[in-house]
Amino acid sequence: MTGKNVLGIIFANTHEQSLDSITAMRTMGSVPFCSRYRLIDFPLSNMVESGITKIGVITNANFKSLMDHVGTGKPWDLSRKNDGLFILPPFNIGSATMWGNRIDAIYGNKSFFEQSNQTYVIMSDCNNVLSLDCRDLFDKHIESGADITVVGVNAPMPDKISSILCFDKVEEDGRITEMSLDKKDSGNVFHSVNIVIMKKYLLETLVSSAHSKNEISFQRNILMANVKNLKIHAYDATESFVGTISSVQAYYNVSMKLLEKENRKKLFCKDIPIYTKERDDMPSLYGPESKFNNSLAADGCIIDGIVENSIIFKGAKIGKGAIVKNSILMQDTVVGENAKINCVIADKNVSIKSCVELSGAPTFPISLSKGTKI
Repeated sequence: MTGKNVLGIIFANTHEQSLDSITAMRTMGSVPFCSRYRLIDFPLSNMVESGITKIGVITNANFKSLMDHVGTGKPWDLSRKNDGLFILPPFNIGSATMWGNRIDAIYGNKSFFEQSNQTYVIMSDCNNVLSLDCRDLFDKHIESGADITVVGVNAPMPDKISSILCFDKVEEDGRITEMSLDKKDSGNVFHSVNIVIMKKYLLETLVSSAHSKNEISFQRNILMANVKNLKIHAYDATESFVGTISSVQAYYNVSMKLLEKENRKKLFCKDIPIYTKERDDMPSLYGPESKFNNSLAADGCIIDGIVENSIIFKGAKIGKGAIVKNSILMQDTVVGENAKINCVIADKNVSIKSCVELSGAPTFPISLSKGTKI
């Protein structure tokens, strides 16, 4: 199967309620990540690298920053006359302002699906950070003869988000014969990362049937309900780096894991590059008394203080004598002279005055909303 025969669908808002203030004014897809990226960059890049040329991004609210980021899709080579990138907000459902659920979202955009001439469709959320070889996924889906293939990972269950599909019994050929939702287990569980591929006509048929019955759960009413009727296979992505953003704590933990070189090599591999919208800026400047250890920094930063085990986004400024440890400072954050911060997530344009001391803990980081002044 070639990527041109596959329609890409990305759900930009799913699970955003789990990130509290970080997604108060933005979609899950536009959440900043790893010093220069947004969460939507990962599914977009995975799809584009597999040859997919038509991608629809389904969103329902707070999508201004998302539209500013993806634009016409040029950084992903999706600015083109035929196919390309499509933002699908809920403009066509009368008085309703938001999609109620995944089934509603797909059904509400049925005209987009009908006008697309691709045979297959792959759907992805934005809250799972991974580098996925979609070409291999396509090939395995065809070879297995599956009706539906769901990408999964053998890892601890994500917290604070519901409707996680678990694969309770998987045959040697990859067919899932038993499923459950939100399995309670302290160990690793083979569960879905909400990346699904199937034929487009099958998706349209299943969604139309579910919508006519007022069914709202894609996992329960479409996947689990058809586990005996359809061949539903699992694709194991455990060997890749997979970070599930299910809470502010999970966002912090996944970000900190990428300070480890091996994890970065898995996520940012040469075969599947991750593209993003670039903001042209000067190289970061490091003062004569600055120290920078085990950290990541994007362009345009001015660092005159001490930075350890932290992730610094574009345009951040850290004053003389300031100490930043175990923290995430998003775009254009300013830390004043002699300030001390530890285990802090500072959103864009946060200003921390000189001599301020602010400390959370690795298990309870402090989250500062966009534009906060302390």
